[in-house]
Amino acid sequence: MKKLLASIILFTALTPAFAQKDAEAKTILSQVGQKYRAYNTVKSDFTINIQSAQEGINQTQNGTLITQAKANKYKLSIYTSAAKTALAQEITSDGKTQWTYMPAQKEVQVNNVSNSAEALNPAQIFTLYEKGYKYIYTGLQKQAGKSYQVVELTPTDAKQSIFKIKLLIDQAKKQIYSAQLFDKNGGRYTYTIKTFVPNAPVAADAFTFSTKSHPGVELVDLR
Repeated sequence: MKKLLASIILFTALTPAFAQKDAEAKTILSQVGQKYRAYNTVKSDFTINIQSAQEGINQTQNGTLITQAKANKYKLSIYTSAAKTALAQEITSDGKTQWTYMPAQKEVQVNNVSNSAEALNPAQIFTLYEKGYKYIYTGLQKQAGKSYQVVELTPTDAKQSIFKIKLLIDQAKKQIYSAQLFDKNGGRYTYTIKTFVPNAPVAADAFTFSTKSHPGVELVDLR
């Protein structure tokens, strides 16, 4: 289960169908990236639907993501209920160090931030297409009575576990509405953005983990 939750930071894919970068897709994605980079911070509430026939999983969880893209900082929180009263997992990064906090295990794992494609961090999710990806615009798709632009992404690295990413983009807002990841084992991970708050106020220590504020939590340093 921890592997599935952690998959939110693995926005990678593979499919041989897209040999070229599509000009229309590039224009759409560039508009999304340009708008995102104009903000100092962004706070988003989202849902994640996880489906895995192999592991017998079909469930939806709620989360919150706070990013400061220019500094490569983020805090990703996954909750156990829609009310967001209890954490299932929280991943925090100040751009250099990453803390993965698991309340049920009373444990926080500490790692150096990785720059590999497999570990692409959530601070860059709205601009992930810019490096190591091919993309194509496939048209409009209606969802909940609204039309969205559809862009599909694939990586240049053929070793990734996810073979396709399908983005639904709000044409008027220039924002990603949802991202669906397809993995080679039949898993489907669908992230739907519920709120998008630009320049949200963020505490100075929001992107670090404090052991003093979490008494009784074991720190496991994996650096």
